[in-house]
Amino acid sequence: MMGGILNARWPQRLLDLPWGIIVLIAAIGMFGLVVLYSAAGGSFEPWAASQGMKFGLFLAMMLALSQINLSFWLRIAYPLYAVLLLALIGVEALGQISGGSQRWLDLGIIRLQPSEFMKLAIVLALARFYHFLPRGYAGRFAGIWPPLLMIGLPVGLVLLQPDLGTAMMITAGGITIMFLGGLPLRWIIGPGLLVAASLPFVYTMLHEYQQRRVLIFLDPSADPLGAGYHITQSKIAIGSGGITGKGFLQGSQSHLEYLPEQQTDFVFATMAEEWGLIGGVGLLLAFGVLLNWGLRVALQAQTIFGRLVAAGLSMTIFFYVLVNVMMVMGLAPVVGIPLPLISHGGSAMLTVMIALGILLGIHRQRREVSI
Repeated sequence: MMGGILNARWPQRLLDLPWGIIVLIAAIGMFGLVVLYSAAGGSFEPWAASQGMKFGLFLAMMLALSQINLSFWLRIAYPLYAVLLLALIGVEALGQISGGSQRWLDLGIIRLQPSEFMKLAIVLALARFYHFLPRGYAGRFAGIWPPLLMIGLPVGLVLLQPDLGTAMMITAGGITIMFLGGLPLRWIIGPGLLVAASLPFVYTMLHEYQQRRVLIFLDPSADPLGAGYHITQSKIAIGSGGITGKGFLQGSQSHLEYLPEQQTDFVFATMAEEWGLIGGVGLLLAFGVLLNWGLRVALQAQTIFGRLVAAGLSMTIFFYVLVNVMMVMGLAPVVGIPLPLISHGGSAMLTVMIALGILLGIHRQRREVSI
């Protein structure tokens, strides 16, 4: 059994990994620890120490996952999706409520957020679907309704939690795979226009706090001390950093606690205040290099499943970065999407590191034709 999962020559296979990319991943994570250390006023507690332990563990896990053969992910794609779908149903029935949302399953020794892992499962499941779909069927009804159903079920359950940000991420990942799987662009643009036209109706169905987020996104100054406080302070922090930043441990917005959620959703603003435009652009360039590598892995893969998984996971990480940065700059509503490898927290970091581990495994097997 293990022979089908792990290559027997795995110590030698480790040498075949792109160590430049692995060093880049480690550098981004270490920079995140520096930002969290500063956000706590120059202390490893309460964020940097726990984040460092998790990052070290997940980094080792990422390297272990890189040795798993792609055929394993093909086999478990549907079962993993089914298990996580059941877990989302379990969240509705038995989930733990925190911060007004019901998103976690408390298993005693660990709290799990199934919706986080569904971001990966939807990519694997849809990639398997298109891997076996006969050529030319992607634009037919038989090739459209199963993926839409596979996307719609978890998205509906996640919206009930409610978690608009995660629902958007699952939808974006799923639509990306559908497009790359051969769905004609007209089938994406047409429904997209219908969705845009229905936004006023959708707005009336949102929870009150979600409607408030949309209104504040459109005009943060309408309630600068209430619902618009987060984004207002975030913009102040980013703007006050200027070109070079205020300097390490000199961020007044975060140290004086004007900036809420400075260690999670708004960690980019925390960083930008101290490291300025140079630090922000440098971090985005690092993520850009990571995305470019992931897409090259997709282009080099020899199987449909490998190409779709690599491209889908790369774009999932890209959506994390895009939505978070747009959110803290006031270019998108605040939907609670963390910045990969930088924001404090376990579930999102674990999701990203699993995705990177799978990408490394696809890179390792990029010359293999069959799975």
